[in-house]
Amino acid sequence: MSTMAAHEQAKGRLAIVIPARYGSTRLPGKPLVDILGKPMVQHVYERALEVPDVDAVVVATDDQRIVDAVAAFGGRSVMTSPYHASGTDRLVEVMASVEADLYINLQGDEPLVRPADLHALARGMWRDTSVVVGTLCHRMLAEEAKDPNQVKVVLADNGDALYFSRAPIPYVRDDSSADYEHFKHVGVYAYRREVLAAYSKLSPPMLEQAEKLEQLRLLAAGLRIRAFQVEPTGPGVDTPEGLEEVRALMAGSGACKPASTCPNSLAGVRLVITDVDGVLTDGGIYYDASGESFKRFHVRDGLGMRMLESCGVKVAVLSGRDSNALRRRVSDLGVSFAMFGVKDKAEACLALMKQAGAVAEQTACIGDDSIDLPAFAVCGISFAVADAPLYVQEAASRTLSLAGGQGAFRAVADEILQAQDKHHVLATAVGYASVSDSMAQ
Repeated sequence: MSTMAAHEQAKGRLAIVIPARYGSTRLPGKPLVDILGKPMVQHVYERALEVPDVDAVVVATDDQRIVDAVAAFGGRSVMTSPYHASGTDRLVEVMASVEADLYINLQGDEPLVRPADLHALARGMWRDTSVVVGTLCHRMLAEEAKDPNQVKVVLADNGDALYFSRAPIPYVRDDSSADYEHFKHVGVYAYRREVLAAYSKLSPPMLEQAEKLEQLRLLAAGLRIRAFQVEPTGPGVDTPEGLEEVRALMAGSGACKPASTCPNSLAGVRLVITDVDGVLTDGGIYYDASGESFKRFHVRDGLGMRMLESCGVKVAVLSGRDSNALRRRVSDLGVSFAMFGVKDKAEACLALMKQAGAVAEQTACIGDDSIDLPAFAVCGISFAVADAPLYVQEAASRTLSLAGGQGAFRAVADEILQAQDKHHVLATAVGYASVSDSMAQ
């Protein structure tokens, strides 16, 4: 049996449950606040419906007003007890009436949630049956890590959560210029049915009571929580100020502060690092009679590089190979940085970030094979080309629709420029003329 077939067999029934309480100290009636003509819970519900292979989406509430609102937009809801201490406790009650093998607990105040992130969470659980609880996380700036309202998580090498805290973990004891990774916990969970059944029997441990974090109940009981990394996410709605920020973002007029919390983190990209063979080329290596290798590059990728550079985004070419043909192409393009014959791409990426004055959250990388995985691990955003092996695609933040050598880099460049309000450079003669002096293909 193929690996893919085995993965398909491991799938079961998926339910997404959206806990939605009417009572909120800081924002009463929060699930029903209006965002662009819809109650907030409807936005969350509709995004959950977009998750591939979802079998049921249900709002779990304790208030008839929310039940009526969900019915008005054609959704499904379940009335639950008003005495639950957490969303997970409410989910346990829902389990009795909603049959599934895997339950995703999605908060009703996350209208900017990305369906792709929920799909990645479910997919990760189906593909590793040893994982009984899953969640999401993403890199965050060290300055953000000091905020006790932002929950941090530290990870084992396999992605399992070692601990969650409101404190800045890991705590950096010595003043050092070394880069330390901080991960923000995204409060979305996936549970296997048997874990939820056991959860209701667990009493809150000291750690949970101290930090006010319900996931510590699971860790204290010895259960594993696997954290799957995604791109930085948009803000949730906790306060009136947060509501206005989300309204502005969804209307297309807002700016995220800090940039790493933007739902489209490409807006903050300042450096793009790309592999060569299999990304800028189709991966083929050819030799002439003298033994000199030559390669086929896509001209649109070259134009994309020059557009990025002209708009203030640095481009770096990072190759595990070296050849005269490659050096000539890089010279023609005039990119800011290039490194050839690289063996450790993680170390090389960190060196390039330092040269470019960019941090991980401002850096995107593009790769196609296992040699690029260390680069994915240290860059804030990673892209795999469409013909990359499945395990490389799974490690990347996103998989592109184009294969290597078919304009994949240009597709990323276009997205970055659009996210940074440079659409006119791509789509208008006047905009292109403003940067055309340095253009080359």
